[in-house]
Amino acid sequence: MKLIHKDIEKDNAGQVTLVPEEAEDMWHTYNLLQVGDSLRSSTIRKVQTESTTGSVGSSRVRTTLTLCVETIDFDSQACQLRVKGTNLEENQYVKMGAYHTIELELNRKFTLAKKNWDSIDLDRIDQACDVAQKADVAAVVMQEGLANLVLVTPAMTLLRAKVELTIPRKRRGSCTQHEKALERFYEAVMQAIIRHINFDVVKCILVGSPGFVKDQFITYLFKEAVRQDIKILLENKPKFMLVHSSSGHKYSLKEILSDPAVTSRLSDTKAAGEVKALEEFYKMLQHEPDRAFYGVAHVEKAADALAIDTLLISDKLFRHQDIATRSRYVRLVDSVRDNGGNVRIFSSLHVSGEQLTQLSGVAAILRFPIADLSEPEDDSSSDDN
Repeated sequence: MKLIHKDIEKDNAGQVTLVPEEAEDMWHTYNLLQVGDSLRSSTIRKVQTESTTGSVGSSRVRTTLTLCVETIDFDSQACQLRVKGTNLEENQYVKMGAYHTIELELNRKFTLAKKNWDSIDLDRIDQACDVAQKADVAAVVMQEGLANLVLVTPAMTLLRAKVELTIPRKRRGSCTQHEKALERFYEAVMQAIIRHINFDVVKCILVGSPGFVKDQFITYLFKEAVRQDIKILLENKPKFMLVHSSSGHKYSLKEILSDPAVTSRLSDTKAAGEVKALEEFYKMLQHEPDRAFYGVAHVEKAADALAIDTLLISDKLFRHQDIATRSRYVRLVDSVRDNGGNVRIFSSLHVSGEQLTQLSGVAAILRFPIADLSEPEDDSSSDDN
């Protein structure tokens, strides 16, 4: 994301002009947008024209509109963002108050104005515009006949390819059918890696499986790379790292990312940090439950007691359309930061973020134990946006 202009007043009202440069920037923009904001961008509008003879025709024209945002639709797989709202500035093509949907485009600037830019929004802009955040990881989780190729970016986990192939069992006296099917499977996974991984950006490719599937696949991969002279694989051989996983399904990704060997190699990535924080929370919950709280009411009480060392919170909670509810989470984050605590905002599109959402979306590791709070839990934190 490129920041073109930022103009925010002392009362936190103001506007920013941004240019999304890659698909992930659409996810950041989705998290910045809220109902009631004003969005200005170039867009295509279908316009009806009437000729002097009375015949009616239609044409598509490019125009710049400012919308009052009403609905926001994000497609996480295609990374497409559509924003629907009413026009705030009349022009020759669109009347005041008319509905329009803007589809935000890569490398085309937009201006977002808010009445209140809070600390979460400003952090999101800093994160999106920080080039150092792009320490990306790719992972292939596999078992015989099934492989999932996933890209792990600082903000989201994207399934890029799924390879499924039926592998016949070994028969007594003949393994040829089994071996031929395995070879076809490995070939399909290799092609998926070449097609979907940008080796200029990706720092590490994790290959995980139960048993020896990963070892057999890597042997095949580089044997074929030499035979077919696939330079891109041979040049990036040091980036491949073999790890154990219990299956080839996507949920095994969390298991891979929490492997100590992987954590040390990926120490500079946000995704690994999130997984580590969640692991620490679960360990604390098991061994010292009085130092591990979850649910917004309990976590707020711990914050009031200045007891929070690390706050774990899902970005899903900041997309709540009720302003009072969103403000409650922003206040919680600001309070923890002001009192010297660490705040980890989890992406709901990461495996670790999905797990945190199951714990109401907010949890905390405390500096010191607090006796169990018997008050009933406020369940507003689990509301969907």
